[in-house]
Amino acid sequence: MADSSVLTSTIERTSLADSSIFDSKVTEISKENVLTGSASYVEEEMPQIETRMILVQEAGKQEELIQALKEIKVPFVKMESVEELESLDSPEFENVFIVLDFQDSVFNELYKTDHRIIGPPVILNCAQKGEPLPFSCRPLYCTSMMNLVLCFTGFRKKEELVRLVTLVHHMGGVIRKDFNSKVTHLVANCTQGEKFRIAVSLGTPIMKPEWIYKAWERRNEQDFCASVDDFRNEFKVPPFQDCILSFLGFSDEEKTNMEEMTEMQGGNCLPVGDERCTHLIVEENIVKELPFEPSKKLYVVKQEWFWGSIQMDARAGETMYLYEKANTPELKKSVSLLSLNTPNSNRKRRRLKETLAQLSRETDMSPFPPQTPKSCTKSSKNSTPVPSKQSARWQVAKELYQTESNYVNILATIIQLFQVPLEEEGQRGGPILAPEEIKTIFGSIPDIFDVHTKIKDDLEDLIVNWDESKSIGDIFLKYSKDLVKTYPPFVNFFEMSKETIIKCEKQKPRFHAFLKINQAKPECGRQSLVELLIRPVQRLPSVALLLNDLKKHTAEENPDKSTLEKAIGSLKEVMTHINEDKRKTEAQKQIFDVVYEVDGCPANLLSSHRSLVQRVETISLGEHPCDRGEQVTLFLFNDCLEIARKRHKVIGTFRSPHGHTRPPASLKHIHLMPLSQIKKVLDIRETEDCHNAFALLVRPPTERANVLLSFQMTSEELPKENWLKMLCRHVANTICKADAENLIYSADPESFEVNTKDMDSTLSRASRAIKKTSKKVTRAFSFSKTPKRALRRALMTSQSSVEGRSPSSNDKHVMSRLSSTSSLAGIPSPSLVSLPSFFERRSHTLSRSTTHLI
Repeated sequence: MADSSVLTSTIERTSLADSSIFDSKVTEISKENVLTGSASYVEEEMPQIETRMILVQEAGKQEELIQALKEIKVPFVKMESVEELESLDSPEFENVFIVLDFQDSVFNELYKTDHRIIGPPVILNCAQKGEPLPFSCRPLYCTSMMNLVLCFTGFRKKEELVRLVTLVHHMGGVIRKDFNSKVTHLVANCTQGEKFRIAVSLGTPIMKPEWIYKAWERRNEQDFCASVDDFRNEFKVPPFQDCILSFLGFSDEEKTNMEEMTEMQGGNCLPVGDERCTHLIVEENIVKELPFEPSKKLYVVKQEWFWGSIQMDARAGETMYLYEKANTPELKKSVSLLSLNTPNSNRKRRRLKETLAQLSRETDMSPFPPQTPKSCTKSSKNSTPVPSKQSARWQVAKELYQTESNYVNILATIIQLFQVPLEEEGQRGGPILAPEEIKTIFGSIPDIFDVHTKIKDDLEDLIVNWDESKSIGDIFLKYSKDLVKTYPPFVNFFEMSKETIIKCEKQKPRFHAFLKINQAKPECGRQSLVELLIRPVQRLPSVALLLNDLKKHTAEENPDKSTLEKAIGSLKEVMTHINEDKRKTEAQKQIFDVVYEVDGCPANLLSSHRSLVQRVETISLGEHPCDRGEQVTLFLFNDCLEIARKRHKVIGTFRSPHGHTRPPASLKHIHLMPLSQIKKVLDIRETEDCHNAFALLVRPPTERANVLLSFQMTSEELPKENWLKMLCRHVANTICKADAENLIYSADPESFEVNTKDMDSTLSRASRAIKKTSKKVTRAFSFSKTPKRALRRALMTSQSSVEGRSPSSNDKHVMSRLSSTSSLAGIPSPSLVSLPSFFERRSHTLSRSTTHLI
């Protein structure tokens, strides 16, 4: 079966690919061949024949279709029945028929007479994109499978295969009988056979037949493509399709997990020994012998086959993972060497001692030679000097080297076993993790590995050429700057790395399988990736303890004594820097969380010197910063205050370019206010009608009048007194004042018309809802801009305080500034750039005395 090809038009008066040069050839060419349009057929004396579209029956009533034909400037006529065919036959035109239904009798009649037939989606798609109409000797309804090359395997019913092939041709696809590298998709009705194995090895997507049927159901959708990932992944053949698995040697928890994974991947599970099972998965480290003789049809495989199939998203070949019994001749020989229950026990014991010595030599990782008694040592110029009696300092140095060597091996395992395979291109089944997720998990592990490899090499050289006067402290002083550079990026984000691993393991079965395969390898020592990644967090404190121990066993006259003290101090500085950097990183992360949570939050909130101090939940008690009764969240930073209200409607979720979803912002930005604009913090006294209230007297830079912001705290965790002291302390730090307590004033609620009465009542909430609705209706029917009303502030100086004391000089200064604002009554206030939402609303007028500041 052959390809459909596209012939580009060279005629200016039509955008349809002109196939008149093939007119005499079409009836001779089999439907199994491809019309190539070779220039060898073109003769100059042949007359040019224009292509004409014929709208068959219901197609002629489609206005959208007629408009599309006009746009691409193709002549067309309508045809009501097959009887009109003879009258439409003309040597001046090559007719192309547009048919709505590729199943009716008219289509069958046209198809039998070898007429060119296309569907409406082809016309609409080409008109939309401004492209020439594709030429095909076969009926072409849509182009949703254009440029796809398909191969089929496992189909025994010829009728089903013919139906699928026909639909693929109708959607512009190409069929290949034999599988080769040009095949883009394999449509499989089973998970066995040569074609299936080749597709798995090449990483070719293996699809269910439903993929073709569902694509045909969406044939009328514009811009639909059957090969897009979201649609295609719904119909990929799962790894364990047609497989019935049983599990032997696993714990109940592991078995339950693997059974759940099996069902998720399209398989079924049955107890061990059931004759219907196709695979027996064996835990090879536990099972030494099978409880029954397996049948020839049963695959007995290691657990690596199970996890490997999930990792590459396709059924792996069983021959590479077959389970083998552990009673091999080599094992029997080693067991006999260790046996003590045979005659000639002295010879057996000697042989056992030699075997254990050999095993010891093979597993010894230290570079220095084994120590022998003094009587057996012989002097040699080339021999490494070894102290006859090892000093305590040498023993600690040896432990330091061995732990460093083990640590470097762990880092190498993390990189070679986990990071490198995840970063490789061309992974079967596509990338297991996104690049951002890999970066988050491993961070600066390669840089840490490079530094500690150098430290290990220096320690090895020092141990091999040991001398009591050689300095170990110099080695760590030498690399202290590198340690400061490499560790903070990893340690600071370790929790995020851990969370990413846990989340990806739950959400991505292939990553879970990848971890299972690698964590079972001896290099990992049966430790998880998270357990391996925690080693860099623990390493520097461990080194500091060993250096302390080394210093204790170093003589006072040894020059390394003072060097070790410096090295320990340097390590402490590194750890302090890490802790400080971690604190800053966490503070920066908190700022990012605020930015994501607050819709419309200004970008300039993000600053390296800024940190989040406290978050307080409140309710607005006045008309500023928003309507009374609105839920307001205050984010106190070290130099500013972010004010945000609760969003009335939260719609949709944020999706990053990499597919990660984030919850919708629950708050709406109102104002980002520098703390220097807060002139006074008012502690509203507790009364029957006023509880847990406070107010801020704010002086915006573009205004001559003060603005009063009043709130009621709703969070019970933080006492109001502590919150106000914390706020004043940071205000004082911002304006460089030492007397933070002078910024707090006690005030009566009546003086500022502040009350919390019925704030949470049903009637009050209903009243606020009606008020908001009326405002929306007013704005909707307003045909002109509402003029800005003038702010009025009637702030007068009281003659005496409630407590009977005279105001301080500072109080008098503030009160005089407040009273001077009364002359501004009636003067329109200009719009405030830094307070975009403050003065667009209805202004709040204080008609009573507001300066009882005590």
